[in-house]
Amino acid sequence: MTIKHFDQLIGQFRKQLAVMPDQRTGKNTTYSMEDIGLAAFAVFFTQSPSFLSHQKAMQDAKGASNAQTLFKIGKIPTDVHIRDMLDPVPPEHLFPIYDNVYEAFAAQGFLDNFQGVHNTRLIALDGTWYFSSEKIDCPNCSHIEHQSGSVTNYHSAITPVIVAPGRPHAIPLRPEFIVPQDGHKKQDCEIAAGKRWLEKNGDFYQNGSSTLLGDDIYAHLPFCKKALLYGYHFIFVCKPDSHKSLTEWVELLEPGHEMHTLETRVRNKRNKWETYSYRYANAVPLVDAEDTLHVHWCEVTVTDEKGKQLYKNSFITDFKITDENVAEIVASGRARWKIENENN
Repeated sequence: MTIKHFDQLIGQFRKQLAVMPDQRTGKNTTYSMEDIGLAAFAVFFTQSPSFLSHQKAMQDAKGASNAQTLFKIGKIPTDVHIRDMLDPVPPEHLFPIYDNVYEAFAAQGFLDNFQGVHNTRLIALDGTWYFSSEKIDCPNCSHIEHQSGSVTNYHSAITPVIVAPGRPHAIPLRPEFIVPQDGHKKQDCEIAAGKRWLEKNGDFYQNGSSTLLGDDIYAHLPFCKKALLYGYHFIFVCKPDSHKSLTEWVELLEPGHEMHTLETRVRNKRNKWETYSYRYANAVPLVDAEDTLHVHWCEVTVTDEKGKQLYKNSFITDFKITDENVAEIVASGRARWKIENENN
């Protein structure tokens, strides 16, 4: 992103922040909501425990701070004031910023660099905690009851990102918060939040050729059907322990006829040889039920030059698997880890 594009993004950000709900009723409006919001955003660009002290030190040393030069912040509020002002603001108020970035990247062709199997755009889904406490709770908390009798209260969300094999960056999309839902007795969960994300955002992010990535929790019959309903492809981790009927099915397939194998050798980043051993089978039932979905399954085992196992995993997908695309499917499926390393 160039300085020009960054300045345009900050300009759009300011416009959105300017209409944030302001709880102040008196004359104590020394700091604008734009400056408060941008000060919070700018924290992620520094490595100082206190953004305020970092910027004031820079101001004293250089006569200007990057809060002013990069983010166009007029006056820098204190950390406490930032939290007090932003805590009551619903996070959905900032969702249009995600859309602005997405549309700008699409218009510039930047998203064309984020492609995986069959030139599809890869969107990784994953849940993450962003708060937990055994003392503090609120109506939006989820809870874990431990055998000791203690309770952990936490907040979590699904944080979808666009990723691609070999790309060091991840592009965040609108999140979906895992919170108690009106009319539901059961506690909200990641898979339910994932379905809501598709219902709310699926059409907007579906560019005609997108693939959802996720861990084993998403290799779930209703969610796979929901993904296909919204026109998405999918590649999800499929662990043997949680998909026993599928695992039993593929292990009974005839080698060379229904169960296919492929082996390749690849040099890693350290210029060492690694062996990738693939097994795959097409049109296998996801679950043992009449309304099951038939998916395509593959497994990869990576070993080093001495035969030591470095990695092993299995995936399900709606892409028919062949010798020509199995490596690309696996590489795309493994790219979901970038949601942890480059985003969360």
